[in-house]
Amino acid sequence: MDNRKAVFAGIDGQALAGRLELPEGDITATAVFAHCFTCGKDSVAASRISRRLAERGVAVLRFDFTGLGQSDGDFANTTFTSNVDDLVCAANHLRDTIGAPAVLIGHSLGGAAVLAAAHQIPEVRAVVTIGAPFDTSHVEHLLGPSREKIEADGVAEVLLAGRPFRISDGFLRDINQQNQSACIAGLDRALLVMHSPQDDTVGIDNARLVFDSARHPKSFVSLDGADHLLTDRADATYVAEVLAAWAGRYLR
Repeated sequence: MDNRKAVFAGIDGQALAGRLELPEGDITATAVFAHCFTCGKDSVAASRISRRLAERGVAVLRFDFTGLGQSDGDFANTTFTSNVDDLVCAANHLRDTIGAPAVLIGHSLGGAAVLAAAHQIPEVRAVVTIGAPFDTSHVEHLLGPSREKIEADGVAEVLLAGRPFRISDGFLRDINQQNQSACIAGLDRALLVMHSPQDDTVGIDNARLVFDSARHPKSFVSLDGADHLLTDRADATYVAEVLAAWAGRYLR
């Protein structure tokens, strides 16, 4: 497979860094992968799933959201809305190079982002969420007592997954203003919801709410035994294989 760097402009002109996984042979479809909250394009799930899909003929662009990984910008100035904007810019980059994405894949909060971004990318035929929250405000529980400090000072440093991140009150306001239910109900694309019953970061009830809000065609696949971050290689491989087989129906 061909794994190459991809750099493209974000909504405000900032450089966003990505990796483009290309199949050895013909490209059957293109996709964008949105990573989980505060993760990055090189997370276990993003890299393993993207590579596996490339083996199945799907070219995948995975990238760092603004302020994360190798992308420019200050994470403290980002919001859920800016993540959606980054996704649209990634789709525009693919459209200008190898072809607009037919599939959007999102992990955790990235799953919520692809549900919102799909409305702005007309070529998208299928959307896949992995361990995604139904309501974007779900991430508030990760902030713990830091939320009060954020609201009082406007910004505060929060320890997430062992790393410090600066979170602003603008981020809090933004995640509480999203109407994900309406986005999902009006998706008008095929939807695959993948979630582990053992997910202790984003509970399985979120998958039920996403699924119930969506219209057909829609599918649900249980990732029984997997953790939220899909750290087991076998789980990431399973997701990629099922995803590729399911999406094939919508890529003909």
